[in-house]
Amino acid sequence: MIRFDDVSVQYEGTGRPTLSGVDLTVPEGELVLLVGPSGVGKSTLLGAVSGLVPHFTGGRLTGRVTVGGRDTRTHKPRELADLVGTVGQDPLSHFVTDTVEDELAYGMESLGLAQDVMRRRVEETLDLLGLAGLRDRPIATLSGGQQQRVAIGSVLTPHPRVLVLDEPTSALDPAAAEEVLAVLQRLVHDLGTTVLMAEHRLERVVQYADQVVLLPSPGAAPVMGPPADVMAVSPVHPPVVALGRLAGWDPLPLSVRDARRRASGMRASLAGERPGPVSGADGPRLPAEVVAAPRPAVRRGALARLFGRDPRESAVPEPVTDATTRIERLGVRRGRVEALRRVTLTVAPGETVALMGRNGAGKSTLLAALVGMVEPASGSVLVGGRTPHRTPPREMVRRVGLVPQEPRDLLYADTVAAECAAADADAGAAPGSCRALVSELLPGVPDDTHPRDLSEGQRLALALALVLTARPPLLLLDEPTRGLDYAAKARLVGVLRALAAEGHAIVLATHDVELAAELAHRVVILADGEVVADGPTAQVVVSSPAFAPQIAKVLAPQEWLTVTQVREALGGVA
Repeated sequence: MIRFDDVSVQYEGTGRPTLSGVDLTVPEGELVLLVGPSGVGKSTLLGAVSGLVPHFTGGRLTGRVTVGGRDTRTHKPRELADLVGTVGQDPLSHFVTDTVEDELAYGMESLGLAQDVMRRRVEETLDLLGLAGLRDRPIATLSGGQQQRVAIGSVLTPHPRVLVLDEPTSALDPAAAEEVLAVLQRLVHDLGTTVLMAEHRLERVVQYADQVVLLPSPGAAPVMGPPADVMAVSPVHPPVVALGRLAGWDPLPLSVRDARRRASGMRASLAGERPGPVSGADGPRLPAEVVAAPRPAVRRGALARLFGRDPRESAVPEPVTDATTRIERLGVRRGRVEALRRVTLTVAPGETVALMGRNGAGKSTLLAALVGMVEPASGSVLVGGRTPHRTPPREMVRRVGLVPQEPRDLLYADTVAAECAAADADAGAAPGSCRALVSELLPGVPDDTHPRDLSEGQRLALALALVLTARPPLLLLDEPTRGLDYAAKARLVGVLRALAAEGHAIVLATHDVELAAELAHRVVILADGEVVADGPTAQVVVSSPAFAPQIAKVLAPQEWLTVTQVREALGGVA
């Protein structure tokens, strides 16, 4: 169905090809998973299938890509629309209408399908993706995960023969991700749809793949084969594979069920042992340039833009050390929707709290209330003794650093070097402080790279570095691992652990249960705007089928959360 013949892609201004000499065949009616570290060319390979590369992105493509017999060099994306459905990493760039139902119908209208066919397919897709209750909602009012489901639904309704998906579950809660993956399996198994998918959260998808394609490094030839064989050599792999490597299991497990069947001996070896701490000061330290930077700091050109303030407006830093956050019976309304109800929460200096819950549960709204972007309808919020929505933005940004779901909101310069220089100047930090953080989180990115040429995960890592340069007492992160591979996530965990050890308070809204297991002292679960669980990470997630990490499921009822904890305990036993 999809064939690459000696395909290379090189973008203007780059020193080497992003893809080089790719020979690859994706059979009809299979789900093929594309994996690899951030920045190796996964999105470029997917774009070559849909025709976006090079017709939309530019660059030079050599070789030949054919989809259903059509050559993408001579067929532009609109001439492939009836054959290929594409969902990119950013759902907002995908939408062309205002409401959910209109968006689901738009692709079929463009293809001239009959009204009765369109109506039936819209209803089927609303039910398949759990969107029936949102059909009349403006897309702009949806959460990031809800928008992701709408974007997926809009390419399902025309019934394409090929689906190309870039990080389709990255913004979805675990239950919604399972629903989407179940739909994709039905399309593959029952209708013979070909699915080519890139995904970093392999713990969610690898067990469903018929084949896996590994891009090990930029320009390297891809490795294609059965999932277990590729995972045995892949630098990126889910926790159950890491556990299998640790135990020497062959073949490697791909699912929790496979691992549980083999884990009885491991559970016996771990009996009587206690898991080590979830997080602490034992991770990688902050770069020396960042540790030496004065605190507080002001990222005028980034966070200030979220408050609607002129990025050029100056501000004089004031000493701020108190990161204590207190929320009492907080209520927030967004139009007709009661986004938060009676939320009470305290975050102490040095504490890392993970906010979890379904898409639309109110996690991002809670972060917005903490930074003063929304005004409470009831209750109170205090950050360092200040009420955020009543505090001038120039003072609030010295107390709170926010990394939003869309990293582009923090990026406005033409190069990575210019972004870093602006961050250093705004923070009053030593030159090179931000760049040191970028190198820690995102190795190998040249200074002259334009932020728009970075992958979604790379842009997120850059935005994180910009905010972390300021070392704010309270750090808020909204889906901080979206688009990050496992290595980048591990580096992020190390930096955040170091900040927490120095007394910074960290609140992160995430669907990444593995991140919460590695990093959070506490987990707070929201449902329909209310707190339904709040407690130590192990106690909350082990008892939750939806939010338990893979290792907890494999070794339950023992309270192990990560492979690192297991490795340390087994080393002690030996």
